[in-house]
Amino acid sequence: MAEFVPPVRFIAVAPEFTVRDVVRAAEYYRDFLGFEIEGFLQDPPVFALISRDEVELHLRGDGNRTPEAGERQGDPDAYIWVEDVDVLAAELKERGTRLLEGPVERVYGMREIRVRDLDGFILVFGSRREPPTPQEGGSSRD
Repeated sequence: MAEFVPPVRFIAVAPEFTVRDVVRAAEYYRDFLGFEIEGFLQDPPVFALISRDEVELHLRGDGNRTPEAGERQGDPDAYIWVEDVDVLAAELKERGTRLLEGPVERVYGMREIRVRDLDGFILVFGSRREPPTPQEGGSSRD
């Protein structure tokens, strides 16, 4: 069987969150998570594009959305890889951001923090750590 070679390389993804108040949500991401507000669409704003480095998120307004609609019991809505999650955790704490969890070591080789935004969406930020040694439960056959 021939190996499948995709004709187009994927470059990036931008999750889109439906929020109650686009401006308030964008300002939260700016003030508490260090994102930049790239712009709003329409007046009053119904859509915002926010980014930090190579990560982009879209915020779509829906004034009827209730906070519980996007809140799940710890399931992440977006996973964002970062270079050093400990440095990010310190930055977010300095900004006044409440971390739900972390930094914690995961058995799958990631160190993570979890944050819940104003609308209940959970973002997990993680950075790779060194693979576990055989003494830590890792395989010696890598």
